[in-house]
Amino acid sequence: MTYILALDQGTSSTRTIVFTEQGHIVAQAQEELPQIYPQPGWVEHDALEIWRAQLSTLKQALATAGIQARDVSALGITNQRETTVVWNRHTGVPIHHAIVWQDRRTEPECARLREQGLAETIQAKTGLLIDAYFSGTKLQWILDHVDGARAQAERGDLLFGTIDTWLMWQLSGGAVHATDVSNASRTLLFNIHTQQWDEDLLAALRIPARMMPQVMPSSSPFGHVKADWLGHAIPIGGVAGDQQSALFGQACFGAGMVKNTYGTGCFMLMHTGAQAMRSHNGLLTTSAAQVGGQAQYAMEGSVFVGGAVVQWLRDGLHAIRHSSEVQALAESVPDSGGVMVVPAFTGLGAPYWKPDARGSITGLTRGSTVAHIARAALESIAFQSAALLQAMSRDLSTQGQAQVREMRVDGGACVNNLLMQFQADLLGIDVVRPEVIETTALGAACLAGLTTGVYQSTDELSQLWRVERRFAPEKPPAHASELMALWEHAVQQTVL
Repeated sequence: MTYILALDQGTSSTRTIVFTEQGHIVAQAQEELPQIYPQPGWVEHDALEIWRAQLSTLKQALATAGIQARDVSALGITNQRETTVVWNRHTGVPIHHAIVWQDRRTEPECARLREQGLAETIQAKTGLLIDAYFSGTKLQWILDHVDGARAQAERGDLLFGTIDTWLMWQLSGGAVHATDVSNASRTLLFNIHTQQWDEDLLAALRIPARMMPQVMPSSSPFGHVKADWLGHAIPIGGVAGDQQSALFGQACFGAGMVKNTYGTGCFMLMHTGAQAMRSHNGLLTTSAAQVGGQAQYAMEGSVFVGGAVVQWLRDGLHAIRHSSEVQALAESVPDSGGVMVVPAFTGLGAPYWKPDARGSITGLTRGSTVAHIARAALESIAFQSAALLQAMSRDLSTQGQAQVREMRVDGGACVNNLLMQFQADLLGIDVVRPEVIETTALGAACLAGLTTGVYQSTDELSQLWRVERRFAPEKPPAHASELMALWEHAVQQTVL
């Protein structure tokens, strides 16, 4: 039996999954990741705790599977993408907590970059809009606010990395300081056309180039896990940011194929092949997971609060005790009764890009109940995702491209049948759920397997992807249009 390990380091948890070469899960281990909120709008993680938990789950998963490190053919890594770590290259100790992708503290710096007229340059080179979401201004903030950091960086004593880089550096005992194109493309510092760190953008944010990791294709021989950690050196063969990894794990290898991940946020990616298609409707252009020398691209829309709205129902409103109860509560009413929840707790992402928006509940009447609010909260995930696909459709139309025929789904909330059916009704296309919904981890495993010869081609990987359920639209298009109009009206009321 051939085994592949996937390290899945996410926003709320750290996991290791053991896959067979057929893509079946043999064992997994998971530890919750504590969130740190120093100030409103600030979100941090302890990078050393991430490393400790990742190594712990690695050992647990191997033990649960009843295998040893020498039985593993390859290891792949997928990660929360824009979260930023800076550490001392000599001690391996971070100089500050990791600043998480959700963190909004650098919005003033983003405003300054916009005022300098850099928005067009940055979008042309990186495919991104200027936003605190991305790594570049987080890295700049650490250098500006940690005593002596900038001088240390100029001397070459500090290293920067997203979580994949941090984990590889630790796993390899400091031998590997690298990242892949998909993670690099989320920094505001990487030119997705030249496939290199951009000197002008590094200069604009005052980032020393010597801090930056080597950028490699997503399926590459990155190095090895140091034998000291697990008793045997395992080749690290695949790395991709979580959303690009999910696109790969969904076998979306060709232009026009779309997946949507329902996690803490929602992330919709459409593969665009070798073409870096620029959006004129608030979406991002990003590097897709790359196998071989040919650059691959995707168009992406990001929803900041997706499945996290269910956590808010549980922890904020105390409407439910456990997240699993939300479907039953939502189904206790036939519809939301006109209630709309816009969960703009940290602003609105694509396609709106309104950092000053705040959450709202509209349409309340005397007959509204907590069940209506719960249903509206759940439906907000689908509304936000529908807005993303509509934006993609507008971009496709202007460029004479064929429209999307189906959407493949994954992530924790995709198991909710009510949500998936509502999503299909809003989109007017089939929503397809695979047998293995852990596609983020599966993508990393597949990338690693390609590097080490477990798999010979993406055609072989396409054969491994299997449908569990297909949700076809059950409502007429006019119904969906009416609902989307109500949603857009509610969105307009969230800006302070």
